[in-house]
Amino acid sequence: MRTILFIIQKEFKQIFRDKSMLRLIFILPILQLLILSNAATFDVKNIRISFIDSDNSISSRVLKDKFNANSYFSVTKELTNPKEGLDFLQKGSTDIVIEIPNQFEKMLQNEKKAELQIQINAIDAATAGVQNVYVSQIVQQVNQDIAVKIYNTTENQIILSRIETIPSFWYNNTLNYKTFMVPGILVLLVTMLTLFLSAMNIVREKELGTLEQINVTPIKKYQFIIGKLFPFWVLGLIILSVGLVISKVVFNVPMLGSILLVYGFTSIYLLLILGFGLYISNHTETQQQAMFIAWFFMVIFILMSGLFTPIESMPKWAQNITLLNPIRYFVEFIRMVLLKGAGLKEVLPNLVVILIFAILINGLAVWSYKKTNYDQGHFFLCSIDFVSGILEISNIIVSDLP
Repeated sequence: MRTILFIIQKEFKQIFRDKSMLRLIFILPILQLLILSNAATFDVKNIRISFIDSDNSISSRVLKDKFNANSYFSVTKELTNPKEGLDFLQKGSTDIVIEIPNQFEKMLQNEKKAELQIQINAIDAATAGVQNVYVSQIVQQVNQDIAVKIYNTTENQIILSRIETIPSFWYNNTLNYKTFMVPGILVLLVTMLTLFLSAMNIVREKELGTLEQINVTPIKKYQFIIGKLFPFWVLGLIILSVGLVISKVVFNVPMLGSILLVYGFTSIYLLLILGFGLYISNHTETQQQAMFIAWFFMVIFILMSGLFTPIESMPKWAQNITLLNPIRYFVEFIRMVLLKGAGLKEVLPNLVVILIFAILINGLAVWSYKKTNYDQGHFFLCSIDFVSGILEISNIIVSDLP
């Protein structure tokens, strides 16, 4: 145990001696959380809209005024013909062109029906779908206004003939998108920091030429690995703590569940990520190689984590692949605990999967780490020593707390 504590002490001194490393560890994650949480949103606003009004009637003015008064839309220009509308779309000067046909009001009065030609820039299919919903909602409102003004229909009659829905929004009653995004972004930052640092840690010893010297010392493999990775396990929990404080103070993210459960899950999750970083470090010769491979996997993990794209919306083959993505389970877990107040029973499947992954990955990482006079047939025993060593150090820290 003294050997492990000595290596841990050496690693902490090395971390705090490197000023650039301190900025990387503490300042950048905070800035990323603040910037990404404010920038990442699926709310569609400032939609540029143009009209081709061939009728110039009361009804067409009511329609245009309704869009103009809505904060989501910005009326750009009154166009004269469909060709000009297509040119506007082509140049990117507008997002939507609405063509109001000639005798629009007369068709409403005589036929009780009129058609609007709506052209939407659909390069971004998701945004175009949302824009179409917004337009449809406003057109429905205009239908009611026109019924009152033109058909001499009372508002009470309209209300009586309409089915109303009364929504009740659970777990995010203000529909604040940051409440949904912040916990997931916090998971990404904790993962990225610990994965990159652990992936570059041992490979840096290779570059400096000190790894060979360590390999011929009496230091056991599991002692060296625990001593090298334990500081980053602690740093991961520190970043989580800072992120949770920012989430509550800055973004007012509700924390309905047990924070101790969050820390317990994160502790096991970090073992998995550190083991994966160690495995990458074992198979690379330079820090650039380690960073490239770690970033390659991080991109896949992020895109297939369910943070930005719902897993249910992915193809079946992609949904199956996400079952191997550790970030998926952590994102689901932290949202369930913080936003829904889920307990251990609800998140137990996620916890079991992460625990199994942690044992397998650490076993593979310890087995792949080459050390002199090491019998690879005992890799599973060493992986157990690694996990038990981490837990033993954790117990020492907890017992020393007041």
